[in-house]
Amino acid sequence: MTAAFPELAATGIVYFGNEWFAENRTSSHHIARRLPLHCPVLYVDSPGLRAPRASGRDLRRLYRKLTQAVALPTQVSQQLWHCTVPQIPFRRVPGVAAFNRWFGRWAVRRAMRAIGMHRAISWFVVPHPGFLAGQLDEDFIVYYCIDDYAAHPGVDPLATATADAALARRADQVFVAPPALLQSKLEQNPRTVFSPHGVDFDLFSQAADAATRIPPAAASLISPLIGFFGLMGDWIDVELLEHLGRARPQWTFLIVGHVATDARRIAGLPNFVFVGPQPYESLPGWARAFDVAVIPYRMNQQVKNANPLKLREYLATGKPVVSVPCPEVERFSDYVRLAATPDGFLAAVEEALQERDPQRALARMASVRSMSWDARVTETLRIVSDGLARKRARK
Repeated sequence: MTAAFPELAATGIVYFGNEWFAENRTSSHHIARRLPLHCPVLYVDSPGLRAPRASGRDLRRLYRKLTQAVALPTQVSQQLWHCTVPQIPFRRVPGVAAFNRWFGRWAVRRAMRAIGMHRAISWFVVPHPGFLAGQLDEDFIVYYCIDDYAAHPGVDPLATATADAALARRADQVFVAPPALLQSKLEQNPRTVFSPHGVDFDLFSQAADAATRIPPAAASLISPLIGFFGLMGDWIDVELLEHLGRARPQWTFLIVGHVATDARRIAGLPNFVFVGPQPYESLPGWARAFDVAVIPYRMNQQVKNANPLKLREYLATGKPVVSVPCPEVERFSDYVRLAATPDGFLAAVEEALQERDPQRALARMASVRSMSWDARVTETLRIVSDGLARKRARK
């Protein structure tokens, strides 16, 4: 399909994204899987924003990244390669930052040579490898900002905010997914556009199909069933979930995904069921079992500036949705019940459980039907292609 974007012909993309093999599929992965339809892509696993903890999971991940660092890129699919370029996480130790810059540049250029990528666009979805912007002899630099990274728990907020701002100013084109961050990014770079998340509508709409199989672990649960899928990170309001679970012991709460926060307050409650990470393609089956889908985020700075990917996925299933308020969710207030307090959240779930009008489900699905990832990537590449043509014309 490169004919649609002539400026991308013979140009590859070096894509700095979240960990490719992470349990939770993010917008980083959705976009990267579609870009190879247009040009070659080298996907570079970037190290986490926070320093690793002493947990077995973090240590295993660090060991895997270090052992992969010396390996050449592996081909994932047609026109898509993957490599890992880790950094020493102790960035405040003298000499570490300089070593990371040298090693990162050497490793990425080595990977580019290995797959025969001679001209490239560097595409950053995370800010911390942004020191490589302009170091790869690339033709164009893209920063696709999908989160308020400095507000993430466990990161160095000053260092992260500095890296984020520097990359935004250095980029030839900035895309912003959270609407709350658009103005600040425009002030850093006038070549900034709003680019909200997409959704795999064809996949998640299967939850509304009676032929979609509900996994046995969900089919056997007592209803009503309040569901959540995705990563349970530190941004999940465990206290809110505890309040709901204790107030309504007759409800069943189904948690589908990796638990990366302290969930002991709810893990011991008899009406909470944790099934762990499940294959992405199986999520519509789990969602089909939900009576209500919830977004129980903490009301903090990270959430205020968030653009929750699961919002569109939930809406595509047709299931009633209850969420805490944030700017992106409020854009869908006609289709989502919003609640800012624990008691308000409880009341909103109760109201959702009483919904009987099938047209409400159809309206939720219709609200995101046109927001496919394919359409999002096509529009993004149009902007990048136009910008690259203008930059080349100036030379």
